[in-house]
This record gives sequence, structure tokens and C-alpha cells, in this order.
Amino acid sequence: MKHLENSILLNSRLVVLISLIALCSCLLSAQNKRAFLVGISDYQLADIDARSTWDNIHGANDVALLTPTLQKHGFKITYIVNKKATASNIRKQLCKFSSFCKSGDIVYLHFSCHGQPIEDIDGDEADGWDEAIIPVDAQKIYVKEIYKGENHITDDELNYFFRTIRTAIGRKGYLTVVVDACHAGTTYRGEENEDSVFVRGTNCGFSERGLKFVPKIDKRGRINIEKSNNMSDICVIEACRSYQVNNEIKCDGVYYGSLSYYTNKVLQSNNDIAWRGKWYEEVIALMSKDTRLIRQNPVVEISE
Repeated sequence: MKHLENSILLNSRLVVLISLIALCSCLLSAQNKRAFLVGISDYQLADIDARSTWDNIHGANDVALLTPTLQKHGFKITYIVNKKATASNIRKQLCKFSSFCKSGDIVYLHFSCHGQPIEDIDGDEADGWDEAIIPVDAQKIYVKEIYKGENHITDDELNYFFRTIRTAIGRKGYLTVVVDACHAGTTYRGEENEDSVFVRGTNCGFSERGLKFVPKIDKRGRINIEKSNNMSDICVIEACRSYQVNNEIKCDGVYYGSLSYYTNKVLQSNNDIAWRGKWYEEVIALMSKDTRLIRQNPVVEISE
């Protein structure tokens, strides 16, 4: 009888030990959610040539809108807005953020700012132009011995961070990138009895040689990204095609980036988003129904 009791006690302890090991294993492998957001509204820096100064937009509003929504979905948020969104600080904070990303993490990156084509210097672009997001201290035109584009953050540089994060989070992780910027159009004001219209970007390319930017007409709404056994999958959602205008929209008296607004709307209405799923299709569907965006087509770049 004593032997039976000891056997039962030993088995019970083994069950508890195995359960604790399993629980610890689950906790160690649990997916963390991390988000990094950049939003710029105020580009009016002092002591800059008026030709080089970017018009103000409302990128910081997008960050304020999305932050509580992403927190509701369990994301730990890092954000940079307005005067803190310098090129050096964005690079520094992206590097720091990337170092925190671990295997299995769900990562969300968001950029709400101006965008501009910049002359390609390494020859990897078929049309001769890179695309760049515009930090608060980047200027619009090349000025010899003053500004050579060093504060533009190009798609090549962003892709480096994307690949770093994808490698860190591995096949069990997932990376979503939302880019609410463009490089087409100008900012202009409507009639006095209408809302002002704000556009993110410029139709003028940044070129040391004074080259004129001619946009490449690519009408694809979906572009496939090659998968990798060593990196996570990725979904990049862009506000419009490269040759189109990216309009801000006014909702309840506040201006937002159109992609940011509808991304937030979809995330708010879904308590349990499948980040690997096609939730972005709902965002695109809502944008297509907005008559203010009839000349704007979002683009999705995705690995599946």
C-alpha cells in the first residue's frame, strides 16, 4: 500500500513538473507585438530656403489615431512625431527597435509623411529613381554644398530595416508595413466654401544632376515579394500608385491620411485581427468607396 502511495505521489509530481515545463515553454515562445510609428505634420523649419521647404500636412494625427487602437490589439508602441522625426533619430530609433525584435514577434511599422522620388545612385532601379520618405529635416531640392539628400530615407534603406526585422522574427513572425506617403502632386487650397485639400508628396524629383522625374506607370495593385526560409513573411500597404496623388481626408473635423484612417477603422472593428490574413482587402474596399479617393489606388506588396 505504501509503495502504491509513493508511486501515485511520484507520478503527480512528474505531471506537475511536465506542466510547468510546458507552461514555461509556451511563455518563452509567446508572440510579442511591437509597433513603430512615424508621423510628421509640421515641416516648417526655420532658416530653410522657401523652395526647399515642405508644406505642412497631418501625419502626426495618424499616429494619435492609431496608437490606442494598436495598444488595444496588444502592441507595445514606439512612435516619433514632428520635430523629433529627424532623419538621424528615425534611423537611430529604427535600429534600436529592430534590435528588440525576437523570433515569433508580430511587428507593425507605419510611416505618415511626405514622400519624394530621388535619383538612384547605385543603379538598382530600372527607371533611375528611388523612392524616399521625408523626415522633418529633409529638403525638397538639391543645393550644392548645402544639402545633397542625406536626410532622405530611401526605399533601399527602409528595405535594409525590413530585412533585418524579418530575419530577427523568423518564419514564425510577421511584418506589416503601412506607408501613407507618396511622391505625386502638390498641396493646394480649394474654394473658400470647400475643405482644404492636402496631398502628401511632390511631383518634383530630387536630383543632383537636375534630372526631371517622369513617373513609371505601373497599374498593378498587388506585387508579390519573394519568400525566404530565413525570414518572416511581409505585407507592405501603400496609399497609392507611384504616379498618383495621395489625398488626406477630413473626418469629424480632423485631417488624416486616407490609408491611415481606413486602416484604423478596420483594426478598430476587428478585435482579433489575423495579421497573416487578408484584412488589408477590407481597407482597400473602404477606400474604393470613398468618392474623395476616386483617383487613388492603394498598392499591396506581399510575400505568400
